[in-house]
Parts: sequence; C-alpha cells; structure tokens
Amino acid sequence: MSAVVVFIIFAICLIIAIPISISLGIVAVLPGAFDASFTASAGYVIRSMVGGIDSFPLLAVPMFVLAGILMAHGKISEKLFDVFVYFLGNKRAGIPCAVIITCLFYGAISGSAPATVAAVGSMTIPLLIELGYEKDFSTAIVAVAGGLGVIIPPSIPFIMYAMATGESVSDLFLAGIVPGMMISALLIFYAYYYCRHHGEDREKIQAKMNQLKEKGFFNILKESIWALLSPVIVLGCIYTEAAVISVFYSLFVSLFIYKSIKVKQIWGIMVEAMKTYAPILFILATSTAFSRVLTLMQVPQDVSAWIMTHFSNEIVLLLVINVVLLIVGMVMDTTPAILILSPILLPIVQHVGMNPIHFGVMMIVNLAVGFVTPPVGVNLFVASSLTNVPMMQIAKKAMPMIGYFLLALLLIAFIPAISLCLL
Repeated sequence: MSAVVVFIIFAICLIIAIPISISLGIVAVLPGAFDASFTASAGYVIRSMVGGIDSFPLLAVPMFVLAGILMAHGKISEKLFDVFVYFLGNKRAGIPCAVIITCLFYGAISGSAPATVAAVGSMTIPLLIELGYEKDFSTAIVAVAGGLGVIIPPSIPFIMYAMATGESVSDLFLAGIVPGMMISALLIFYAYYYCRHHGEDREKIQAKMNQLKEKGFFNILKESIWALLSPVIVLGCIYTEAAVISVFYSLFVSLFIYKSIKVKQIWGIMVEAMKTYAPILFILATSTAFSRVLTLMQVPQDVSAWIMTHFSNEIVLLLVINVVLLIVGMVMDTTPAILILSPILLPIVQHVGMNPIHFGVMMIVNLAVGFVTPPVGVNLFVASSLTNVPMMQIAKKAMPMIGYFLLALLLIAFIPAISLCLL
C-alpha cells in the first residue's frame, strides 16, 4: 500500500467524522494488513502504541492538565486579572490589555491554550461585555490570546515536540519566552488600536476602577500575590518537577488561601482531568505508531527529497513549510500534528542549517494559529461555548489579531535570535 493511499484513507476518515485517534490507529494498521511482508504488523503497531506512552517527559502532561483545571476552579485567573486591571484599567484599552496579560500569565501556569481560554474567558468575557465592549470582540480577544498558553512555558506541545525529536524540554521552554512576549505585545498594540477607533465606555470602566481603588492596592496585592507567584514557582523547576509542584501549589492555594474549592470537589476535579487527558493519551499512542509506520514506509525521506528538489531556496523553503504547518494546524489537533510532522520536516530544515529548537518554536507558533482558525479551531469552540457567539463570527472578528500572529511568525521564522537569545 502506497503512502498516498494511506493519507487519502486518513483524510476520508476525518471527513466522515471518525475520531482522530481511531483514524490514526486505522491507517497505522492498514499497510501491514494489506501486505504481509511489511514490517509493521498489527503486533508492531500495538507495541509502538505502548512504547509511545512509556516516556518520562510525558509524565508532566497529566500534571499540567490537572493543575490547569485546579487553577480554573480555584479562580486563580480572577486574582491575576484584578491586579492587572488595577494598574492598566485607567489607560486606553486597559481592560482588554489586562485580559491579554492575564492569558499570558495563566498560560505560564497551565501550559494549555483551551484551558487558558476556559479559565480566563469564563471570568473576563462577561466583565468586558458589562463594561461596554462588543460581545464578539470580547470573545475573540480571549480566544486569540489563549493561544499564548502553548508558547509561553510550560507548554504541553513543547513536551510533545521534545518527545518526537529528542530535543531538550528545558531549552524549548526557554526558547518560547521571548516569542510569547512578542506576540502578546503585538496583541496589546492591536487592542489599543481597536479601542482608539471604536471607543470605550469610560463611565462604566471608571466605576469598575473605583471599586478596585476602594479595596486598595495592598489588599489587591495581598489577594493576588499567590497567583502572581505561580509562574515563578512553576518555572523555577525542571519541567516534570514543575508539573507536580504546580498541582500541589494550586491545590494548596485554592484550598487554604483563597478557599475557592472544597475538599469534596477534589474527586470531581480529578475525574475532569482524567477525562481531559485520556483522549490526549490515546491520540499520542496512535500518532506515535502512525509516525513509526510512516518511517518504515520511508515517507519522511521521500517528502524531504521532493521538497529539497523543488524548493532549493532557503527563504522559499521556510515559507512553504510554514504554509504546510498552518494548513495542518487548521485541520488537525496539535499532538498528532507534532508527532507526525516533526520527523518529516526536521531533517529538511536541519539540511539548510536551522536549529531544531528554533524550528520547534516556529512549529508550535504555527499550530497555535490553528487554535483560532476553522474548521478545528479548539479555542474558537471553547470561547463560543462561553458566550454562544457563532464560531465563524468569532473567527471573523479574530482575523486582524491572527494577522499580528502571522507577522510574529514571520519574524520568528527568519530571525533565529528571537527564539534562541536566552539559550
């Protein structure tokens, strides 16, 4: 069975709405089923699935998922938002900018874009609407800024990329800091531009600010300090330790400091975390098996040879790879995209002298754009569920912000120092 047929069958499975994990399992088994001489038998595929999830770095993922859910229930994002509003609320576009910075900080705790949208959006979107901002703009800015959750460390996709390529997770985390800050700065610039041209209801905003001022700076800081310390404590450790520490830290703060969750809720939170992580684990297992089958079929070598033959210019080559990643991000979940494409594309970019860490950042930023672009657009679905604004309407309002994301992507792709300056 040829690789083209395998990918056609995979596309058909996705079109007829077969879950992506099952689709990956089907196409991983097919070559061995139709050709008895092919190395990847059904037994090999099963062993590859088990081997794919037998990984030390993978231990960090369920911990970060659990920590993100604990922090969402513990209203840690609300404490972060209050302190940023206190300093920025009186400025033009101060409230939307506070939302973006809150997403930046929350992403540095949870490592997940959808978790960032859910935690920050459930609290900030109603407030933005109450203060007079348009509903679709309020929803779109949280959906796009939530993408920072996979760029700012700790990042679950960075861990997946490290698994697929053998690169250092710590180096990837460091490489994501400056790009994440740059993208957040561009989004803040757009928020300022938007509010300057569309106006703001200063009376409502001032009333909100008066409420915060009445509480006083030291009271707000006292309430928010534990939330503000979260990224420092989490990122001050090795990634696996950070994941475990983030769980215990968020549990301690939510139970005993903010008292926003009760002991009887912990079991439900753990069940929710398991329901969130189990599909990721199954996708991870099947995508690992599929990527190994593709390697046995020599697909990475064939694709690499074809691309190098047709695109010899380094600039054109990078542009083509970015377009491919953007398209894949629109139709495929992040985890299988990383595990399938990394072994194929990494040798190509290394051939032209690109650093694997630099390529990892570029790949994750590309796939982060996919969080806010149809038809998959996970962030769009999460944001839409919070406000009942149609997904396509959110996507339309998000287009200018996606444009700034793409501008950042071009800078990241062609200026390696942006990603590598902290290494």
